[in-house]
Amino acid sequence: MTFGIAEGLRSEEGPGVGPGGQPRRPVLMNPGPVMTDERVRAALAGPDMCHREPEFSRLLTRVRRKTTAVCGGGDDHTAVILTGSGTCAVEAAISSAVPEAGGLLVIDNGHYGERLHHIARAHAVRTHRWELGWGTPVDLEALDRLLAADPGLTHVGVVHHETSTGMLNDVAAVTAIAHAHGREVVVDAVSSVGAEALSLRDDVPDWLAGSSNKCLEGAPGLSFVAARKDAFAALGTRLRRTYYLDLHRHYRAQEEAAAPAFTPGIPAFYAFDAALDLALAEGRGARLDRYTRLAQRLRDGLEEMGLEILLPPEQRAAALTAVRIPQGLTYTELHEGLRRDGFVIYSAQEHLAQDFFRLSTMGCMTAGEIDSFLSALDRLVKARRR
Repeated sequence: MTFGIAEGLRSEEGPGVGPGGQPRRPVLMNPGPVMTDERVRAALAGPDMCHREPEFSRLLTRVRRKTTAVCGGGDDHTAVILTGSGTCAVEAAISSAVPEAGGLLVIDNGHYGERLHHIARAHAVRTHRWELGWGTPVDLEALDRLLAADPGLTHVGVVHHETSTGMLNDVAAVTAIAHAHGREVVVDAVSSVGAEALSLRDDVPDWLAGSSNKCLEGAPGLSFVAARKDAFAALGTRLRRTYYLDLHRHYRAQEEAAAPAFTPGIPAFYAFDAALDLALAEGRGARLDRYTRLAQRLRDGLEEMGLEILLPPEQRAAALTAVRIPQGLTYTELHEGLRRDGFVIYSAQEHLAQDFFRLSTMGCMTAGEIDSFLSALDRLVKARRR
């Protein structure tokens, strides 16, 4: 199915808010799974299907083609779809792409940068973990020096949207430096692809890992790796570190036989097909504008309440805001109080968890729901201060 722009988009003011400003549905302000369009949810109830029949081959081929398009790929690119979370795709990319004699420079400026390191170590990939500190921008001159000093680091791993802090890393600049040294780049774009500016053709990362959920607004359960077709084909000569996550195995099955290598999550494919139609109809720039307007509305309201936002404006992604927990409240009290009003928030991670919480503005959220959330938060804070 295909949706036009006019019929594919929801109103920013509703229908999420009912009488008295209360939400008509639970509002998920966690950074994935996100609230999805009604047509995406309806698609989950598609017919039972055998994954070895032509019907699924056609569905798989459509989803691969549309996924490549939302990643900004051309005719020389493709996407391999995996049944698993975004971490599944990141692990498949790292374990498959780095050769036996190679190494991975991990840019670690948040929880998910650290995860790249742990994934590589789990597969006995030689790593150099470059710990910058959470929320610290990449020093591009230092990156240049690191790569020059160690030719054995054949790949660079970087997170585009680091959701532990809400920070965006400059993937295009990182890739340009890596390519100048003849290195490949593996990008964790799980929380950015589909909204934030990132393109296989324009920013030229070598391996892009993403998720059906989050900014692509599909159901959770599928992930993907997008890259050049010749790069996938070349994996056939590499060490096979895994069985299920072997990207070359999946590529050959999907490219040559239009079939999955293993039993897929078929309902999630139905939903992803519908979500991709909506994403392509809206356009990446328009979706980023929508998320940005919602984030600015949220941030303006938080600042009016005197609450501290973790990062400076120039470092923030559109889809997530890390906020200091209001004085006099614990995270548990905040979570439970907002949950009673219909809002689901998300704790910060590791050393930030004591003082911060996170709010996502990705998915099918409305401006009315942002306003209702701010009112609920304001009531909660004022009640505590009495």
